[in-house]
Amino acid sequence: MVNTDPRNGEELGAPFFQASVAAAMDYEVEVICTATAGRLMKRGVAENLVVKAGSPKSVYDFIKEAHEAGVVFRCCSPNLDLFDMSEADLIPECAGIVGGAYVIEQVMEDDDTRVLTY
Repeated sequence: MVNTDPRNGEELGAPFFQASVAAAMDYEVEVICTATAGRLMKRGVAENLVVKAGSPKSVYDFIKEAHEAGVVFRCCSPNLDLFDMSEADLIPECAGIVGGAYVIEQVMEDDDTRVLTY
């Protein structure tokens, strides 16, 4: 997720829902949060966001459901500096930090990799 902006909750449901569905269909699914979307990997952020005003379900609930379905979440390393985070600040569902070359390598060298951008 690169262009999905946590300040606009309406943008946040589809990526996590589609990741959950793909994982439930037994696809390997990895969500790399970078740029503004990287903020979602910080504890306390997604818990305070909703897709629709008045919804009892937080964006963090969507993330937890996706994780339970088998989705692997990672945070891009520049986000640590950009949002004044450390690895200890990441939500438990985040499997770790990857560099910018990680996505490029997956796309260029793995013929089975498909990328959906949000």
